[in-house]
Amino acid sequence: MTTTAARPATAPDPVRRRLRTSPMWVPWAFALPGLAVYLLFLAWPVISALATSLTDWDGLSDTRRFVGLANYAAMLDDTVVGIAATNNLLWCLVTIVLPMSLGLGLAVVLNRTSRTSPVFRTIFYTPAVLPLVSIASIWAWLYNPDTGAINTLLRAVGLDVLAQSWLGQDSTALWAVMIPAVWVRTGFPMLLYLAALQGIPDELYEAAQMDGATRWQRFRRITVPSLKDTHYIVLALSIIESFKVFDLVYAMTYGGPGYSTQVMGTWMYANVFQYFEAGYGTAIAVVITLVAVAAGIPYVRSQVRNR
Repeated sequence: MTTTAARPATAPDPVRRRLRTSPMWVPWAFALPGLAVYLLFLAWPVISALATSLTDWDGLSDTRRFVGLANYAAMLDDTVVGIAATNNLLWCLVTIVLPMSLGLGLAVVLNRTSRTSPVFRTIFYTPAVLPLVSIASIWAWLYNPDTGAINTLLRAVGLDVLAQSWLGQDSTALWAVMIPAVWVRTGFPMLLYLAALQGIPDELYEAAQMDGATRWQRFRRITVPSLKDTHYIVLALSIIESFKVFDLVYAMTYGGPGYSTQVMGTWMYANVFQYFEAGYGTAIAVVITLVAVAAGIPYVRSQVRNR
């Protein structure tokens, strides 16, 4: 009769043993560099911005007068804030629904294996990595009422009546800026959806096809539910990006004509750097930040529940 020798106990990891017996200050010493960067570049600017939003300050002088919540109360009576908030909500709706829908559709199409798929993936994702100022310059040229490609094409096909100053009138300016925004923001959701689609087992689609499910039924019953976590990520990031939009609008219209394309970001910039109302402008920036943080909370909570 043979007996099996008892397996010797695994020796504890020397690193873990040293950490357990080390003084309490050692973990803090390792965390100190990252904590210092966090406090210096994130916590301190936030605290400073909150303090500035409670003052009446022109942004240049050394004199700051404490006014409490007066800047936040003034936002309720500011008609431009109402216009900007409405434009932000409309911007949020359009630049979330369309890029998410287009990104998902492109991901489903490009997920199929073919020689041209990598080429088209690169083409559709390229706008997402281009500088927004360059994109604004390109589209501003396209919209030029005299020499722009859009009006030139309309006149060439006999549609002169549709040629107009796209960025120069209230009725079309905001929509004209939204088009390049959708163009830019479609590539990133497409990339996330592509990565998620490649993680869905092919056996699910094969079994559904054998049961007689149509392509639409497979998409609705398998693809969409399997992308739930990706939907959360894309939606949260899109909402945050929509509420802090600034550079594309400012580079193309400066918030005009009038206040027709004014958003919270451009109105904040105008108050701080044009009207020298740094306290009021910072209060607007604080509101934008709070909205962006609130938009990300549902996604963070969903991820915590899934762990």
